[in-house]
Amino acid sequence: MGFCKLLIVLFTLQALLAMVSTQATAPKSDLFREYIGAEFNDVKFSDVPINPNVEFHYILAFAIDYTTSSSSSPTDGEFNVFWDTDNLTPSQVSSIKNQHSNVKVALSLGGDSVGGGSCYFNPSSVDSWVSNAVSSLTKIIQQYNLDGIDIDYEHFHADPDTFAECIGKLITTLKNNGVISFASIAPFDDDEVQSHYMALWKSYGHTIDYVNFQFYAYDKGTTVSQFMNYFQTQSSNYGGGNILASFISDGSGGLSPENGFFTACNRLKSEGKLGGIFVWSADDSMSLGFRYEKQSQALLAVPR
Repeated sequence: MGFCKLLIVLFTLQALLAMVSTQATAPKSDLFREYIGAEFNDVKFSDVPINPNVEFHYILAFAIDYTTSSSSSPTDGEFNVFWDTDNLTPSQVSSIKNQHSNVKVALSLGGDSVGGGSCYFNPSSVDSWVSNAVSSLTKIIQQYNLDGIDIDYEHFHADPDTFAECIGKLITTLKNNGVISFASIAPFDDDEVQSHYMALWKSYGHTIDYVNFQFYAYDKGTTVSQFMNYFQTQSSNYGGGNILASFISDGSGGLSPENGFFTACNRLKSEGKLGGIFVWSADDSMSLGFRYEKQSQALLAVPR
């Protein structure tokens, strides 16, 4: 009889541990993130509505390792600020964080273009790029009182393994130095892009907290069922990652809020798969009164 009781206790403990393990790996699902500052249309942090019941990240776009001259050229990891510094200043970062305890601010690296041309990831060597990037980004992050970085390179003059080593070592060093507390990547469904980010994920996925997958880079008119399939595919590509759903404010691609984006998000949330929502971008959403930002945060704030 005593042995049977012991077995029952052991099985119960196993079941409880399995439940805890499952809960630990499921996305928290209350994270809202928004890119800001790339289009220089005078948007401010304070313009964007902030729901107190979500974790809210602004992502400044962009810091780029190019010169700021009219004929921009690569600097091998020496980053400069390319966002709207008139309206998104260090004092405004501090102000919005002081006003809202749930707000953090990050910066995004790279982006699609710079100085009228494509922005390339173009290191001369892993060691030189990492050394320059750690030094220059630490200064910017500390000057602006930022919390994390996002990786959004979309064009490459380096092979996937070099990209993986450069970015992986950058994230690891900044975290180990206490400069940042989180990091994200922003890939999209393109063969060259995916080869680089999946190499990074394979070697350094444990250092990456969020995957801002650009689902709006899929065709305009994407349906809910297509979106769900895309989400499943990318969850497999970035196995174990916190995958965020996303839309673009101007409606130029992907599954739009008008066509079922929130239906898809509710399904993902009910299945425990939604790592959060991010938007490109506050600059475009301003003319819409941030209506979809409000709706996104309301959805995220409701317990699953």
